[in-house]
Amino acid sequence: MEEDEVLGLLDKVLEDEDVFEYEMDLESPFTPMDHRMFKGDSEKGLEMKKLVLSGFLASEEIYINQLETLLLPMKPLKATATTSKPVLTLEQIDTIFFMIQDIFEIHKEFYDALSPNIQQWDEKVTVGHLFQKLASQLGVYKAFVDNYKVAVETAEKCSQANIQFQKISENLKVKGPKESKDCTTNATMEALLYKPIDRVTRSTLVLHDLLKHTPKDHPDFPLLQDALRISQNFLSSINEEIDPRRTAVTTPKGEVRQLVKDGFLVELSEGTRKLRHVFLFTDLLLCAKMKKTAVGRHQQYECKWYIPLADLSFQTLDESDSLPHFQTLPEHEIEEMKIKISAIKSEIQKEKKALKGQSRNVDRLRKKMNEQESCLLLHSPDIPFRIHNKHGKSYLFLLSSDYERSEWRESIQKLQKKDLLVCVLSSVELQVLTGSCFKLRTVHNIPVTSNKDDEESPGLNGFLHVIVHKATGFKESASLYCTLEVDSFGYFVSKAKTRVFRDTTEPQWNEEFEIELEGSQCLRVLCYEKCYDKSKLNKDDNEIVDKIMGKGQVQLDPQTVQSKNWHMDVIEMNGIKVEFSMKFTSRDLSLKRTLSKKQSGVFGVKICVVTKRERSKVPYIVRQCIEEVEKRGIDEVGIYRISGVATDIQALKAAFDTNTKDILMMLSDMDINAIAGTLKLYFRELPEPLLTDRLYPAFMEGIALSDPAAKENCMMHLLRSLPDPNLITFLTLLEHLKRVAEKEPVNKMSLHNLATVFGPTLLRPSESESNKANITLASDIWSHDVMAQVQVLLYYMQHPPISFAELKKNTLYFTTDV
Repeated sequence: MEEDEVLGLLDKVLEDEDVFEYEMDLESPFTPMDHRMFKGDSEKGLEMKKLVLSGFLASEEIYINQLETLLLPMKPLKATATTSKPVLTLEQIDTIFFMIQDIFEIHKEFYDALSPNIQQWDEKVTVGHLFQKLASQLGVYKAFVDNYKVAVETAEKCSQANIQFQKISENLKVKGPKESKDCTTNATMEALLYKPIDRVTRSTLVLHDLLKHTPKDHPDFPLLQDALRISQNFLSSINEEIDPRRTAVTTPKGEVRQLVKDGFLVELSEGTRKLRHVFLFTDLLLCAKMKKTAVGRHQQYECKWYIPLADLSFQTLDESDSLPHFQTLPEHEIEEMKIKISAIKSEIQKEKKALKGQSRNVDRLRKKMNEQESCLLLHSPDIPFRIHNKHGKSYLFLLSSDYERSEWRESIQKLQKKDLLVCVLSSVELQVLTGSCFKLRTVHNIPVTSNKDDEESPGLNGFLHVIVHKATGFKESASLYCTLEVDSFGYFVSKAKTRVFRDTTEPQWNEEFEIELEGSQCLRVLCYEKCYDKSKLNKDDNEIVDKIMGKGQVQLDPQTVQSKNWHMDVIEMNGIKVEFSMKFTSRDLSLKRTLSKKQSGVFGVKICVVTKRERSKVPYIVRQCIEEVEKRGIDEVGIYRISGVATDIQALKAAFDTNTKDILMMLSDMDINAIAGTLKLYFRELPEPLLTDRLYPAFMEGIALSDPAAKENCMMHLLRSLPDPNLITFLTLLEHLKRVAEKEPVNKMSLHNLATVFGPTLLRPSESESNKANITLASDIWSHDVMAQVQVLLYYMQHPPISFAELKKNTLYFTTDV
């Protein structure tokens, strides 16, 4: 590993530290909730502090074992250095093992002092002095880091020159922790030499966690604060020049010949995503980017390329062709961006209320939010839209929805129906046209929140109930269906799909869907013709697509939608009319859990009551729905995300509640999305969420911990604390969702997608907890809480298999590399 990589790692920690402000740490995934949750509740605070410390202690044990392993060959190597056949010289040994002995002794002493404090834990225990002492000895790490590059290079050269040393350095045995039955793991010397670099950043993370859970009047607080100050200053001294954060991209559009349409699209250029402003004129398509100009100068565009519409086609691929590889960010990184956006929005609202918006801090936060939203806008689209120049090259855009792709294609095809001449622009003409784009553009800003007026609606959070009634206006019989999309974080997501109504000009679906909204402002309806004749399938970028017959959208006006009554509406699209009704239920109302008054049944009945009555470990409804989804729904695109028909779900609910003998027959005949919807409804209607009201605050605290070992220890402890029926049911659901995610290439449901669907259903604050903490369900705060709930479920889904029996042994859980 290069020295700049090492320093870059340390930079990352420094970048993320707002060290002594604990009201809101915008760079950590979640807002610390200690003061709203544990104020006046010292017992819970102490429990969290103990979990953080015991997790850190477990990782210290592993670290000490790693250092000990590194030191093992040092003595025999030194012994041979003075013989006639030395493996290494004394100078080489001193270089490779420089400061390792000192670091080992510091941490061994720290471990031996901390361990008894945790074993005899009570409210009087203080540990701050131990962390303060550990921080004061960080100078040893400075010497280690300065020597690190030379140590690794020397070890590598010695390995190449001496086969004996190579064998030693490539197969070192690291002892496992005491509780792991003395299992050992293999490690290379290079990997072990990197451990101290990693460890020095870890101690800073755990200090953050400890301060969150230490009351300000506790004797530990000033000592931990001092330890954190020393650690931060130490990291700063290693590399004072932190790379400035990436600034957000901002761009704008078109000219006289008439600009027909323009907007921001993500272009895949040389394997990298670039945000472009694309202008569709009456005779050509122009792709531009904003030129960098001196401050105060008039902004201008730079043309990247243009295609005359007479030469433009939508390239279809042969079976042998494939799309070029393009970057996709891991789901958790996309999720982290959303979390940060929600957190910053919340902080802006707080600042504005406190200082009536006159704070420089608001501008700083807006800039941060713009960076995050622009990055999300750049990395979220993944629907390919390829444009081809008959006499030149192809260009690939990535769009966020089929609706958007269809709009661009239709606009271009409409213009191509006219008699178009091939236009060739001289460099001067191209310069004039590009220069006029700035004045002609109709879309002025990137579609992010930071560019919106403060007065604009923040969107709706909750559940939109939509009944798709019928469609009219088709000239020929066809097999027809509709899909529904809603916006979320600047891009659209498909949320529901009707049945296919075959061979008709007047489909009558009359199907009801319940769609979850996350700050949504718009509902889109797309009407498709299902293509059954394989000889007529369209190949669009190697993707089989049904034909879009029409599309339209409606704004979700809170005043209209939020009435208790159904609101009827019609969308007209290319001569086709789709009739639908909708009503909205806010999240706090839709998730209000009430205990069922029925003596029998399963919906709204405590899970322990159902399992006791059934003499089962997991409720029958959960087992049957999971079995059916795995049997015939695991390959279904959007399983669990696409809503089932509401009447089908209600029929299944009634069947399970009355324990009808026809349940298995109904399940085998029912649309799979309705079965998936029934399972989600069961968990949503439990009188308390599966992960319980009591543990909700602790789950929120656990997922916010920075130190991986502390987080692991806390999250496993919380699972152990669940009642057995809840725990076994949760583990059963967890393994099922993992199996669904394994089919992501087919069903498009990643772990993150599934966590987004189930997280807020399995985990949410009780009404009493919300009232006690005075938490409002404003959209920004709500979405921030939801992100945390999603992260909790995602954590367990990404974890290696969790065994009920192993959990109940009450042992510390940690991986061997923490």
